[in-house]
Amino acid sequence: MAGLFVSFEGPEGGGKTTQQERLRRYLEERGLEPLCLREPGATIVSERIRALLLDEDVGELTGRTQALLFCAARSELVAQAIRPALEAGRVVLCDRYADSTLAYQGYGQGLGLAELRAVSDFATGGLKPRLTFCLDVPVELGLERKLADQRNRMETMDVAFHERVRRGFRELAADEPRRWRLIDATQPLETVAAAIRCHVDAILKEALYR
Repeated sequence: MAGLFVSFEGPEGGGKTTQQERLRRYLEERGLEPLCLREPGATIVSERIRALLLDEDVGELTGRTQALLFCAARSELVAQAIRPALEAGRVVLCDRYADSTLAYQGYGQGLGLAELRAVSDFATGGLKPRLTFCLDVPVELGLERKLADQRNRMETMDVAFHERVRRGFRELAADEPRRWRLIDATQPLETVAAAIRCHVDAILKEALYR
């Protein structure tokens, strides 16, 4: 197998980071060495862009500026981390990827989806995950789960924005059913984890990623 690329997507509070970690432990128990990444982040340039995006001192950023910054960070992540790992035959688990730009800056902030796809495809060289989990949760519940955390620029947007983002993720999932798996993230953590393991095991058995 030439590697397996799995991404975790969905609205705020769906438990992406938690489920990524659970899947990492499961794969390690099976003798694999998955690479866990977050977006933006994981490279020097990407982490600095992440810090800029989270820095309240820079003031408001337009949706277009945010999209370009996310894509720049993603370009570095793909070149420096994701592609090399896939070429080495590893499993890559990424907390968010290009679909978040479509959901947040596209559906959420109203930028053109075709333009966003073009820029993101340029940034990534067209690399897509083999499998994408959408951990779906109602907006108000998801934001309530995030109250205990430090809330970032996206999380402080109004409920209507987050409703558009959630709808965007669900529509993206419906448009590419072979890649996406829509999972009800209101279920117990272990139930969600078991569903994720089942889907990943099926892909690993097929060894379809080329």
